[in-house]
Amino acid sequence: MRSVCKFLCKPLAFLLIALCAAFSSAAAEQPSSPSLQEAAATAASLAQQYGGAASIQYALFMDGDIAYSGALGMASVEDAVPATDGLLYGIGSISKVYTAAAAMKLVDEGKLDLDTPVCTYLPDFTMADERYRDITMRMLLNHSSGLMFAGMKDAFLLNDPEDNTAAGLLLSELASQRLIADPGAYSVYCNTGFTLAQLVIERLTGMPLGRYLREALLAPAGLEDTFACQDAFDRERMARVYWSVDPTRAVATDSTTITGTGGLYATACDLARFGAMLCPGGGLLSEASSEAMAQREYARGLWPEDGERDALGYGLGWDTVHMLPFHQSGVQALCKGGDTNQYHAALVTLPEYGMAAAVLTSGGLSTYNQLCAARMLIDALAQKGVTIDEAIALPQAEPAPMPAELVEYSGLYGAMTGALPIVITPDGTLTLSQEVAGETYEQVFTYCDDGYFYDAAFSARVAPVTRENGLTYLYQEGYSPLPGLTVLSTASYACQKLPENPMDEETAAVWAARDGKRYFMLNAKYTSQAYALAMPMTNVEYRDDLPGYIAASRLVGTDRLEAVVQIPGTAGRDSMDMTFRTEDGVEYLETASYVYADESVLRALAPGEAPTIGEDGFARWYTIGSELDGQTMRVEANGPGSFAVYTADGTPVAVSSLYGDMSAALPAGGYAVFAGETGTSFDLVIE
Repeated sequence: MRSVCKFLCKPLAFLLIALCAAFSSAAAEQPSSPSLQEAAATAASLAQQYGGAASIQYALFMDGDIAYSGALGMASVEDAVPATDGLLYGIGSISKVYTAAAAMKLVDEGKLDLDTPVCTYLPDFTMADERYRDITMRMLLNHSSGLMFAGMKDAFLLNDPEDNTAAGLLLSELASQRLIADPGAYSVYCNTGFTLAQLVIERLTGMPLGRYLREALLAPAGLEDTFACQDAFDRERMARVYWSVDPTRAVATDSTTITGTGGLYATACDLARFGAMLCPGGGLLSEASSEAMAQREYARGLWPEDGERDALGYGLGWDTVHMLPFHQSGVQALCKGGDTNQYHAALVTLPEYGMAAAVLTSGGLSTYNQLCAARMLIDALAQKGVTIDEAIALPQAEPAPMPAELVEYSGLYGAMTGALPIVITPDGTLTLSQEVAGETYEQVFTYCDDGYFYDAAFSARVAPVTRENGLTYLYQEGYSPLPGLTVLSTASYACQKLPENPMDEETAAVWAARDGKRYFMLNAKYTSQAYALAMPMTNVEYRDDLPGYIAASRLVGTDRLEAVVQIPGTAGRDSMDMTFRTEDGVEYLETASYVYADESVLRALAPGEAPTIGEDGFARWYTIGSELDGQTMRVEANGPGSFAVYTADGTPVAVSSLYGDMSAALPAGGYAVFAGETGTSFDLVIE
């Protein structure tokens, strides 16, 4: 789950082949014939190292019980307390599997039909796009609803667990939105769908999802260490998290409030038990419902023809129902990862064997956790005499003359990371270009005799392909073993060829005038993690060489950007339309419930200023002049509120909601923001 708004046109490297990143070639030295627990500790140490996690916790369920569990790293850096297997971690998007299980429980009880339109259960669910009437619960659970990005503002807070704004406002947000595609056309990762699924379950049960999970699934299964954000539990048990703002101090407690999408917390032992209990005969659901969750739901819509070799392959709630390398050895493996700003999680389950592994970290990345969990299961299967073939590679190929018609696939392509030109020349060369922070980076591929273009190391291959929907995609494939873990794979559509979007000179001039213009977020709650991650600002980057587009969004008139990419998997996720409007001399940018304003809202910070939050609830933004450089600002909030100070490049210097500090050294050329409830004022002393 991407946990913050995708900032408009913020430079991002176009990571076409994600697994071309370099990893250490030497695996950790392992003892001969280590025990399963020793091998797991080694794998966990590597996953922690790869991701830079502060702590890691892991558990394996096998033969009807937890076979082992463990933890590495520090529960508290300040107090030098080692991590234990009793710590709680946010499991992020693995919460989606719980949501799907809750839905299937209702199916078992005859209260829900997956293929009945959602509006039957939520009569107040409406959209500006009449196709919404075709959205079913199945489509929410398999990511094929066609919904765009919504319901995420104020979903990621600090020490604010009772807030339910994100889910509570979802229906009102969706009422003015359109769909990016026909419902059921293809599966693309969609957080919005699971928050909407949460609302369906809550409407049918008459209780918050967290409570329903407790009563219907967790308590009967004896899962006592799994909680929703809004539950009452001992938050001192939560693994501490350390960010680069000050790596010596734990940040404020995570509050991910969208339960059905990413708001659950658990231990690795509880998570592994849950995964195993979702296997047929595991006791949580009927055998039919457990099996239904593990079906190839992604195959109902558009998907790459070789997609079973990809790391994704959606079931109901699951990221993949054919995880490699298990799949190529005839063993089904279900996998779900979860990433929030603070925690990262992985769950891998083997339905045939009733086995599951869970790996949780403070910091890090779920990808490494997933590969660690896979390593634990591969080793456990080996002990049972089941061998998993981990050798996955691209086929051998040789450079060859290219068919002349492939040159026509040249053009502008796009994905969630932005737009990029692809140039295919008659000599059989395909070149991808991406401009990042004023520099142009290129990847070059050569045409070979199997019809694909290969990189210089023959570690990745790509090919343009036009599908039955009339759209052209760039297919990517590659495999990379991570020493000490297992293989990372991709076989997916990386980007989509963008249709031409001609503009007249007058329209182009309006957009060109916005080039470099900055917009500052106004309506994030004062406890939002958005203030802590980086300065919540975005800017427009208009490029003459990307005619009709900014990033991968189409320019519509002079004041609107529309998402156009329809890519299965994750390359087309988090689609948003964006609208500009001017009021009282201020230009506002609005997208997916976020409101930004241009630089005209900035005031110069000076002694005697007393920022006050007005009726609109918008944050107050200030610039820091050179005359204040190095001075200390002390802040007293008269009401619920917080402040943050940033350097000129947007790096946080102080965020009061993060550590509780109420003073900051002021950097010349930087910024300060004050946020709070309506009427909250701030007394400042600068000296």
